[in-house]
Amino acid sequence: MEGKEEDVSLGANKFSERQPIGTAAQSQDDGKDYTEPPPAPLFEPSELTSWSFYRAGIAEFVATFLFLYITILTVMGVNRSSSKCATVGIQGIAWAFGGMIFALVYCTAGISGGHINPAVTFGLFLARKLSLTRALFYMVMQVLGAIVGAGVVKGFEGKTFYGQHNGGANFVAPGYTKGDGLGAEIVGTFILVYTVFSATDAKRSARDSHVPILAPLPIGFAVFLVHLATIPITGTGINPARSLGAAIIFNKDLGWDDHWIFWVGPFVGAALAALYHQVVIRAIPFKSS
Repeated sequence: MEGKEEDVSLGANKFSERQPIGTAAQSQDDGKDYTEPPPAPLFEPSELTSWSFYRAGIAEFVATFLFLYITILTVMGVNRSSSKCATVGIQGIAWAFGGMIFALVYCTAGISGGHINPAVTFGLFLARKLSLTRALFYMVMQVLGAIVGAGVVKGFEGKTFYGQHNGGANFVAPGYTKGDGLGAEIVGTFILVYTVFSATDAKRSARDSHVPILAPLPIGFAVFLVHLATIPITGTGINPARSLGAAIIFNKDLGWDDHWIFWVGPFVGAALAALYHQVVIRAIPFKSS
């Protein structure tokens, strides 16, 4: 229905301070000081007539476009250099990915929730944070944005150079097995989606007033750290839209041979994070008699 924004809560502190914050608040267990949003319905056809629904999809498209534009352009800039020491190097690439997620989550949190990643959308869907209708729409818009972003980079760099330097496509690096790549994608995506759940948890939003404002920071930092660890293994996917967009524009066997890893790994990692969220983060605290 028009104006419905329950699922768009990231970055907005809707809870007033009613008891001490931080660990002091957690020691008080006389009732809840927060409100858990109700589970999203599986299908919500009324969303299709809401401008906020399409506005959120547009925000996901633009954010994913900008994400691919900056990050793939950074990768190509490193590849263009005669020496990685003469440019930002792997650390710079990791900062580009993490920094853009930080900025874009901050910008789009109040519009779409700032997913910018089908794996994040999938994890939140499994946790009943959004409907299947919205989840599928987000994923389509994210993929389209990624394709356009990678396409613009190819236009800047030129077809020959872009093809010679792998176009920022993800693949399992020589010396690693497909199992290594799959494991890296599962664990990396788990870290990201686990951070998303933790940073946007309703309890923390209520008890620690600074948490909603800072939520994009740990999410972006998680992306940065995962890239530092796994760029040498897979180039770091943990985002199926990012991997698909680069693979489509690169469009060579190298980008497609291991492509399944960059869907299966992130979706498995997101599912595990959603399960962990349900079992641990949302667990009812134990009360001694």
